[in-house]
Amino acid sequence: MCGLRIHGMELKDATLMLLTESAGYPVVASIAQAAYDQLAFDGGVDYRVLSDLIGEASGKGVLRLIRQKYSQAAFDAMIMPICREIGRQAPVRSPRRPAGTPEDDPLTASTWPPG
Repeated sequence: MCGLRIHGMELKDATLMLLTESAGYPVVASIAQAAYDQLAFDGGVDYRVLSDLIGEASGKGVLRLIRQKYSQAAFDAMIMPICREIGRQAPVRSPRRPAGTPEDDPLTASTWPPG
């Protein structure tokens, strides 16, 4: 799961960097520690943990601080492995269709124009 190198940084390294940078933010640091521990233990981490990590880091301003502290390339190297792993694991959600009858949908209506 985390063996891929993206921009020279693996997912485990990225979570460790986020853990280090979030030392002053206990909630973010706790999630980063949990992600890192899961990766160290069995080489994988659930996308929901990573999603929570990015969400909390964003909400607490940690991502903004990292972006200000490092170059864009360094920031991307830290954040993108996490985002890509979320994208790789997260289920694809189909858009929900609005409630209605088949007659409301022009592709399934028995007459044209529908209605």
